[in-house]
Amino acid sequence: MRIFTPGFRRCAKPILRPLLAGTMAAFLCTAAVRAQQPAPQQGEDPVAMKNDIQQLKAQQQQILDRLDELKKLLNSRRGDNAQPEIKVPDTISVDGELFRGDATAPVAIIEYGDIECPFCRYFKQSVYPQMFDEYIKTGKARFYYRDLPLPIHEHAMPAARAEHCAGEQGKFWEMHDSLFTEKPEAIGPGPGGRDRTLTQDSIDQRAAALGLDTAKLDACMASTRFADLIQRSSDEAAKMNIEGTPTFLIGTIGANGNIVKVNKPVVGALPFTAFKAVIDPLLVPAPATDAQAGQTMEKLQLDGAANHTVANH
Repeated sequence: MRIFTPGFRRCAKPILRPLLAGTMAAFLCTAAVRAQQPAPQQGEDPVAMKNDIQQLKAQQQQILDRLDELKKLLNSRRGDNAQPEIKVPDTISVDGELFRGDATAPVAIIEYGDIECPFCRYFKQSVYPQMFDEYIKTGKARFYYRDLPLPIHEHAMPAARAEHCAGEQGKFWEMHDSLFTEKPEAIGPGPGGRDRTLTQDSIDQRAAALGLDTAKLDACMASTRFADLIQRSSDEAAKMNIEGTPTFLIGTIGANGNIVKVNKPVVGALPFTAFKAVIDPLLVPAPATDAQAGQTMEKLQLDGAANHTVANH
């Protein structure tokens, strides 16, 4: 049995340096801001001062949590437990799955993600908006999301159930987006050093903001209604040796609209340019074979003869 390493081993190197640099910069900026704050003056609102201090503490906790994730990841990459090569089948069925985009789009982007994963959150907030504008909104690609809640994340499974239960009320994608969006008023140290943005209370708040029936949502989440669906997604990922998030399968969609011919996997929350390099070639029409070219020429000749006959009739 393969043991999941505490961290995100499949996240590619290109994302580590910018995340580490950004985290350190945020830490230094927060410290600088706090150091530069003037001494409290007589008559200042003590409640406002207390809120400012709590906000700074919450920001520092976030930074420490992210540094901890990066430390785990870097340590895991130094280990000898090399990750197996991802083995993707030539084709994958997406029959009946929810997707974003146009039904006639020629390209499919399938993400295996974990809602609590910080790298999935980075992708969602920093890369996905560009992907949506360039490919999904324009009808060039469909976007699919498959659950891969990692056992190291205590809130990942309830969050996965929450988005599917919201789907019963017609708002899967709305809840999906909400769960990846920070709520500043809810951020703060939680169990195990995690923030509180994915607790049941927070999910209910998000549901209410989306106009969902929270009682129905809670009842659904407490049931095993979507357990098989989420487990099946995780099992399929395991068969392909996908052990971390986010991982993407990108390919072309067949004529029947349900089968994806996988071109290649993309591992990690890579920059948008990395996805663009994979997707753009799939949008270029394949050159016609000699047989296809001959059939086209023959059809043009027949059409021309038919038109000429009609014109002279």
